[in-house]
Amino acid sequence: MHDRTVTLKPSVGEPPELKGVGRDLRLDACRGIALWCIFLDHVPNNVGSWLTLRNYGFCDTAEVFMFVSGVTCALAYGKARWCEGWSGVISRTLWRSWDIYVAFLLLTVACAIMVHLAGDGRFADASNTRILLEHPGATLAHAAILQYRPVNTDVLPIFVVYHFSFALLLWLLLRAPNLALGASLLLYALVHVFGWTVPAWPNNHWYFNPLAWQLLVVLGAWWITEGRRFWPWVTSRTALVLAVLYLVFSLIIALSCNVKPLEALVPQTLAKLIYPLDKSNLDPLRLLHFLALAILAVWLVPRDWRGLTTPVMRGAIRCGENSLAIYCLGVLLALASHMALVNVSDGLAMQIALSLAGTLVMVAAATLLNLIRIKPKRQPELL
Repeated sequence: MHDRTVTLKPSVGEPPELKGVGRDLRLDACRGIALWCIFLDHVPNNVGSWLTLRNYGFCDTAEVFMFVSGVTCALAYGKARWCEGWSGVISRTLWRSWDIYVAFLLLTVACAIMVHLAGDGRFADASNTRILLEHPGATLAHAAILQYRPVNTDVLPIFVVYHFSFALLLWLLLRAPNLALGASLLLYALVHVFGWTVPAWPNNHWYFNPLAWQLLVVLGAWWITEGRRFWPWVTSRTALVLAVLYLVFSLIIALSCNVKPLEALVPQTLAKLIYPLDKSNLDPLRLLHFLALAILAVWLVPRDWRGLTTPVMRGAIRCGENSLAIYCLGVLLALASHMALVNVSDGLAMQIALSLAGTLVMVAAATLLNLIRIKPKRQPELL
């Protein structure tokens, strides 16, 4: 094995920023939109969730978020390796892992404080903070080793682990990218064959099984080092037709399960064969649905797409540039919205108002973070 960044052309193993191509705003836009959708999906019984992927296919925005994070990690840490060497990569991965770890612990405490101030036991159960409020010492100890998590904070522990180990992944990707992807696929397959999970506390297991979801992060990073070789196939009409057919199939199945008048569209035998989809272990049907979406996105959204300059997309880009802070804010906004729906009104107007207000608050917070930042960002933030 050898280092591809030394012996191959820069276009294969070298991050695009090193060639002067500049930052791909589509990455920030995708992640920003994913953050909005995650917030909308986290609000229970929210009509705003019909604007997200969840009701129109097998996967949701979690897959998008994981893949894009793999891409941005490969770009940022690849650039660090080129400029600072492996010591710089290791230092950056450890610091980022620590940042996310601290954010997770602070978010855990913040959720508990909000539920305590609300004074309603229903929220303690719904947010999985009752055990934290009743047994704070033991619960915080388990949170410190990533075994306990309040509801909707599950993404953060998995990224603590991924960033901590990303230097090793990058080392392998730059020397044997296909071997790295093959090992990732093998681990993913073994998870589904043997049912491997990571235990949580006080019971069950990690909602996002890191042994399965690592595939999307590795796939995103692999695309940066090796994906150009497969670009002709990804952009072929054959790939597009197959992707569209699969998306239409999944759309029909999803709508038949989510909309009662459409139940007759799909035989119940087929629906029962497909559902329930295993999100915790990244069901293969969810993975295929994401890949189909990615192929369609390549066709519909070129790098110089003019839509990226619209106000809505600029807001999404700002949120994507500050993904960690905005994700944490979204969790708290979703919890506050749930409280408002229960204590004030759960009517349609309230659902729309909370969805819109929450999204605008996220954009405003991201804009403020950009304004107060001392140095302009030259690469996407890593989550």
